[in-house]
Amino acid sequence: QQIVAVDVSANAAGISPVTVPQTVSLEAGEARELFWDVTAPSGVEEVTWEFDAAAKETAARDRLRVVQRVAPAVPLRVFQASLNQLERRFALGVTRPADALAGGGVRVSVRPRLGDGLSAVADAMRRYPYGCMEQKISVAVALRDQALWERWVAQIPSYMDADGLVKYFPSTTHGDPVLTAYILAISHEAGWIMPEALRRQAAQGLKRFVDGSLVRYSPLPTADLAIRKLAALEALSRYGEAEPKLLGSIAVDPNLWPTSAVIDWVGILLNMPALPNRAERLAQAEQVLRARLTYQGTVMVFSTEASDRLWWLMVSSDVNAVRLVLTALRLDAWQADMSRLARGALARQRAGCWDLTTANAWGVLAMERFSQKYETEPVTGTTRVDLAGQNRVVDWAANPKGDTALLAWPAAKAELDALHQGTGKPWLTIQSLAAIPLKEALSSGYSIRKTVSAVDRKAPERWSRGDIVRVRLEIEAQADMTWVAVSDPVPAGATILGTGLGRDSRILTQGEERKGRVWPAYEERSFGAFRAYYEVVPKGAWTVEYTLRLNQSGSFHLPPTRVEALYAPEMMGEIPNKKIDVFP
Repeated sequence: QQIVAVDVSANAAGISPVTVPQTVSLEAGEARELFWDVTAPSGVEEVTWEFDAAAKETAARDRLRVVQRVAPAVPLRVFQASLNQLERRFALGVTRPADALAGGGVRVSVRPRLGDGLSAVADAMRRYPYGCMEQKISVAVALRDQALWERWVAQIPSYMDADGLVKYFPSTTHGDPVLTAYILAISHEAGWIMPEALRRQAAQGLKRFVDGSLVRYSPLPTADLAIRKLAALEALSRYGEAEPKLLGSIAVDPNLWPTSAVIDWVGILLNMPALPNRAERLAQAEQVLRARLTYQGTVMVFSTEASDRLWWLMVSSDVNAVRLVLTALRLDAWQADMSRLARGALARQRAGCWDLTTANAWGVLAMERFSQKYETEPVTGTTRVDLAGQNRVVDWAANPKGDTALLAWPAAKAELDALHQGTGKPWLTIQSLAAIPLKEALSSGYSIRKTVSAVDRKAPERWSRGDIVRVRLEIEAQADMTWVAVSDPVPAGATILGTGLGRDSRILTQGEERKGRVWPAYEERSFGAFRAYYEVVPKGAWTVEYTLRLNQSGSFHLPPTRVEALYAPEMMGEIPNKKIDVFP
């Protein structure tokens, strides 16, 4: 048996300090581990490693390429954003946030049409961390990524129950008619065709739900059956699957309905021209919408917003605003109001996007349709943006789709100046990107207490590679809510136990404690975080624990632990995490 000396090198762009090759001696059949201490680079999403191993005594050689994801401990976030139409000149004061870390800046995007100018929405959707079926479909639509949409639609059969309704997660018991209706409706609005067999199966489930032969209870004890049936009928009507007799199970009274149901009713009437008394019913519904619509400055609001927030049905006032734009585009009497409606819906954005994933998906489609109908004048000439000596010029002849640039923060308060010279009115999106560490707990609906303890530890005074850690999260909710996500980051290289995969241990996870009147609908044990999704979370406290193995030595900075109501994102809580040092 021959002992072989092997030279091993590890190289990756942007890594410091530069790695030094190592030499290791191997006997026949032996395996060894090699380590390099490096600092994760900032401002990148992934690092491509190339490992090269060459035996000195022979010609044997091997090479491996690995792509490693990099997640920021303090992520860049959009703290402010604005969307403005450039007629001539625009100016805005800019100041770097006092607590911001190095990096970030002012991202400026210039686009020819409103439908192309929602870069802040696209950025938010790319970074969106959660992944039920609704969120996957909504992100694909908001990004206008048909390949991604097709990828998720191909998974829908594994999310369907025996009645043809789609579930939020494969592990939940029953499908949801509101989710199923949303997927059918948003796919139709996006212009993407679902597989016929899949669509028919979903449509049959919705028909049975509307006629009462299939019962699906609301997640909350509330009288929302008519609202859910209207959403299902609106989706069916898009495909010619809604029959007039299905309306027999719904008492039609738009004045008593929330705004989302009135918009659904208008859609049903537009899609079913053969309905009895259609013209009168449509005029009545339009009048109800106009009576509720008002403006606070340029912001579109509804007089019924307090009762319109149906978060358990994925509905918010932002959803209603952008859906109203889409609906009004089909109504002749509303055409004179379209510019104000579109601007009013845009003015509802916070940090450059609307509140829910569903709102952003509908919103992107609404602004796209608005641009196709009303923004036909071409943009020509040049648009120039200046900030503290930095400048970008968009030549519309050379770049007809516009351009995006990240300008560094000025050393002191400065003015961003934009000037368009030419025809048309391009759209200017300005985003302030900064990485600001969370210094203390933040509670706006949820409070969190985190405890880390040892299950198996080599040294009592420190964490070591191979130690088993138990993480306990004690959370208190201030109100009843549906679809709440808990996200807790883990150190790089750590393995969350309980997956049932190889090298897992049932014994080490036996002591995990779960308390409270909640039970997860789905749990993610990824490389970056532990996530639990709860379909219903009542007011009060609950506890969740999980176990992980520390597989990698080093110093790890972690992003905050977060609890969030997915369809009422103002209900959230965050706590900062301390640095974790793991020794070899």
